[in-house]
Amino acid sequence: MTTARLTADTGTANRTGLYLAALQLVFTLGWTTYVIYLPKLAAEVGIAPSAVILILMLDQAIFTVADTAMGIAADRLTPYVGRLGLFVGLVSAISCGAFLALPFVAGRGAAAQGWFIALIVVWAITSSALRAPPLTLLGKYRARPQVPFLAALAMLGYGVAGAVSPYLGVILREHDARLPFVISSVVLLLTAVALSRIEHDVAQDTPPPAPDEAAKPLGVTSIVFIVATVALALGYQLHFAMNSAPFYLRFAKPDELSWLMPVFWIGFNIAMFPASLVVKHRGGLIMMGAAGLFGATAIAAAEFAGSLNILIAAQFLAGAAWGCMLMSAISAALAIGSTGAEGKVTGLVFSALALGTFARMAAVAGGLQKMPEYAPLLHWAPVACWSVAGAGLLVIAAARLQGGAQLKASAGE
Repeated sequence: MTTARLTADTGTANRTGLYLAALQLVFTLGWTTYVIYLPKLAAEVGIAPSAVILILMLDQAIFTVADTAMGIAADRLTPYVGRLGLFVGLVSAISCGAFLALPFVAGRGAAAQGWFIALIVVWAITSSALRAPPLTLLGKYRARPQVPFLAALAMLGYGVAGAVSPYLGVILREHDARLPFVISSVVLLLTAVALSRIEHDVAQDTPPPAPDEAAKPLGVTSIVFIVATVALALGYQLHFAMNSAPFYLRFAKPDELSWLMPVFWIGFNIAMFPASLVVKHRGGLIMMGAAGLFGATAIAAAEFAGSLNILIAAQFLAGAAWGCMLMSAISAALAIGSTGAEGKVTGLVFSALALGTFARMAAVAGGLQKMPEYAPLLHWAPVACWSVAGAGLLVIAAARLQGGAQLKASAGE
């Protein structure tokens, strides 16, 4: 390959990663906008405040199923250049239309309650097309050494959205919902439609797999990987969404949380890129496992922190660990599914993340955080989740490495 060709391929790869980062950023900010306004919109159609958490749980339950289904659909479409972009664009148009309509339908009052719920269901199902399917481009078309860095770029959008979400909540809370929903929908649709152009660009560099290539069934490694991802996702949800604010409130005032909570995401965004070098040479499972054990230690440090500065450092390291885990999970999913199941395995990763969110919301709905007898469980469950999952992943990674070494030795004989 000539130097000019290599430079062009690298430039196309980086553009792909930046596009995926923009897509994740816009989508996640749209989800944040939805969460901010949902209580107000639900009240307009006569839904009690106590039922809002049930709607959010319904969303996550739908994501758990739809993310994998959309990933499988992506596997069947990517061999045909242009069809994945067309599919994502059409489904995104439906998703954005349903999302945009929510505040307008809510404004019609209690008579529109059924339509309001129906729109949420349609939006939740169709929005899954914006998660796993675009990421399959990395596994289908990009050279394997490029994938970890590009996965880090893609997840950068998710991390930036997490960092700015507290400020977005402060800014939007008192404004009318219609304009933010319109802006979010239009920008997301334009971003999703651009996938067709990105798909054609990357297809010029690397030929797609044959249309009749059959994906192999998931093995033991895949199952352990997905179970571990669920545990890691649950640990993240319990630590960040339930425990982080109370940790900070030991040393800070409530109005300072919007400045302190993004520390986690700063660590997330910074750590992914150096970690991608490790994944490139050692694999995603090893990095996931090591980051799980490291993150568990950081959470324990946050639990015992005796000052705000120590807590900030611990939260930064916990966020860095989660960034390494998530980037490595995407890289590992694309590697595990490299026989034609990239979309399926990546969809399972997003389903695992949704399942972890569902479990955390179920704990909130059940009022566990208000029960003193469950306080130790909620505080130490994230440490247990990340420790056990991390150790399990390292065992699997070591077994795979040993198996590979034995195979090479046998071939040498």
